Amino acid sequence: MRILCTVDGSECSQWGVQALEALADREPEAVTLLHVVDPSALRAGRGKNPVAEKRALAAMEKAGGILLREAERSARVALGQAATGPRTKFHTTLAHGPFVRTIVRQAVRMKADLILIGSRGLSDIRGFLLGSISRQIASIAPCSVLVVKQPLPQLTHVTLAVDDSKHSRAAARFLRSFILPESATTTILSSAERPVTDLAVRYLSNAQVAELERPVLERATRLVTSLRDEFLQEGYAAVTDVQMGHVIDTIVKHVETDHADLLVIGSRELTKSERLYLGSVSESLLRHAPCSILIVRGRRA
Repeated sequence: MRILCTVDGSECSQWGVQALEALADREPEAVTLLHVVDPSALRAGRGKNPVAEKRALAAMEKAGGILLREAERSARVALGQAATGPRTKFHTTLAHGPFVRTIVRQAVRMKADLILIGSRGLSDIRGFLLGSISRQIASIAPCSVLVVKQPLPQLTHVTLAVDDSKHSRAAARFLRSFILPESATTTILSSAERPVTDLAVRYLSNAQVAELERPVLERATRLVTSLRDEFLQEGYAAVTDVQMGHVIDTIVKHVETDHADLLVIGSRELTKSERLYLGSVSESLLRHAPCSILIVRGRRA
């Protein structure tokens, strides 16, 4: 697996690099550490002092180089690899341009399978209005994205949230093939939407509601059972959980109760209008889930 890991010197960026430790058992093929310098940040003065602007840019580039060298040392430690004869190839890249577009462009250039990024998280209001870097990347990335929200030295409890779609099955395959260590236990969770509204429930008997819900729950149960069998066949511990309720609320409550280290979801490509309104399940979970999130999409899914 080829991993692109962003580096900016912040604490959450360090979490992203350190999260490579959780992937060490799978021995990534290559890790590229990327630091982005955005020259537009220096243009607030509208070119009134080009000499000062040039000096500031040089200072930013120098600081970026130092960050990348420190990040490479941390990455080697996280993957348990010596400086000589490493199994994983390391690369450092200092790029210029707007953060999100530059990160995505570099992911395309190196044919990355995974973008690894730390996220400090924004409040719901500020995050909705401004959009965090991680959420913007997750919405347009050409490959899978792992957003690290807290230190992630190992994967013990993983939640795979699924529905009856090819994207969920792709997420399950990606998880088993590139991420999951043998020691982890995966909970395969399906949150089935109630087939009747809360208002309608008031005018139906319990037996009538149960009759309407039964086929929905049976489909969800067949799905998670089928996926669990695939995990067990490949030697991974897996359990299932089927719940009836609002998808986002159910998943967030589950990962909170289960103290999950990682939430994994499959995601399709978003249309331009979906990117504008941030209406996808994956982006809603990225805002609200308390744990790190792996959004699976792209070539190797």
